[in-house]
Amino acid sequence: MTVRLMVVDDHRLHAEALASALKLRGHRVLAAAAPAAGAAELVVSRAPEVCLWGTASPAEPGAFDPVARIRRERPQTAVVVLGPVPSPRGIAAAFAAGASGYIRHDERIEGVERGMVRARAGEAAVAPQLLRGAFAELLNPRTEPDDEGVRLLRMLTPRETEVLVRVAEGEDTRTIAVGMGIAPSTARTHVQRVLMKLGVGSRLEAAALAARTGLLDRAAGARGGGLHGGTDRGTDRGMDRGAGPG
Repeated sequence: MTVRLMVVDDHRLHAEALASALKLRGHRVLAAAAPAAGAAELVVSRAPEVCLWGTASPAEPGAFDPVARIRRERPQTAVVVLGPVPSPRGIAAAFAAGASGYIRHDERIEGVERGMVRARAGEAAVAPQLLRGAFAELLNPRTEPDDEGVRLLRMLTPRETEVLVRVAEGEDTRTIAVGMGIAPSTARTHVQRVLMKLGVGSRLEAAALAARTGLLDRAAGARGGGLHGGTDRGTDRGMDRGAGPG
């Protein structure tokens, strides 16, 4: 059953990858975009049956203001939020804004597709385990929640953090090398280290993980010295001196 939809996500690479996967499954994707100021307006003007709205920070104030606008101006468009494992406040904010569902960023494509179809049919598209988890946290709140984004960011050096940001923005190895002023072989090494440290097998998986955990949003503060105490530019220089032309 074909769904006419739009995909909006904090990170363009993730939006385009999801849009491509859904096109291959026979759905009509009107657009894939990052949620700049005009994203909600674009959704309103295109009037899809379903809008998949990705966010890395569902608990932030105002995160779902665009969702509320879409539902207000295009009530026939069902909005399904794609996000990290939600806090009770995050999932409540999504539904309070008028969302028809909440699906984890790392859900398999089949699960995303089922959620789209349910939302279009006017049903709530949310996995029972997400609701159970949210209610469990409400009943037994954690005093120090495990922030996966911070934990992962602490595993990366400042240069690896910059590489991850560039990977998420869709840059290839040569573009990364030029932008960072390092040899392509050094850039490849950094990319491989990032994938290894994050425990993923591809650049797309790294970008999706970073989006799901909010890692990239935290990276800006970390690059200002918040989480990393030093720099590894000297290591880069040493790697460049020994790097071949590959």
